[in-house]
Amino acid sequence: MSLYYYNSSAGILEIVTGKNSLLSIQFVKKSGVSDKKTGYLKEVISQLDEYFKGKRKRFDLKLEFEGTDFQKKVWEELIKVPFGKAISYKELAKKVKNPKGYRAVANALNKNHILLVIPCHRIISSDGSIGGFGAGIKAKRILLSNENIRI
Repeated sequence: MSLYYYNSSAGILEIVTGKNSLLSIQFVKKSGVSDKKTGYLKEVISQLDEYFKGKRKRFDLKLEFEGTDFQKKVWEELIKVPFGKAISYKELAKKVKNPKGYRAVANALNKNHILLVIPCHRIISSDGSIGGFGAGIKAKRILLSNENIRI
């Protein structure tokens, strides 16, 4: 397992990788000691660099995530939301065949441990407002702005 702290325009990201997969990307308040950029970690950092420079629209990483069947279904559908597009919690609930389950969808998003790659920042409220984000509204606004999504 490798651990790395990445300084992004939206805040500090803590990245955890396994030998050949991405385990976690989370916002943290401060950096710790990073491992050397080797192996799969090097690929993850390279793709994040491209994303934050506006050169990467879709991540091509092997993900390893744990959650309930419903959470996995939500996350897998969420990955399909393209760069530069935002949809509502309600729209995402419909896509996972649970049209009244937008609160359940919001809870699944809150459990997402692979931020950016599983792009929960692209989900907004039905009224067009920004909605919530575990890392804070400021970070969400920056991520949306990086993708030219205006809320």
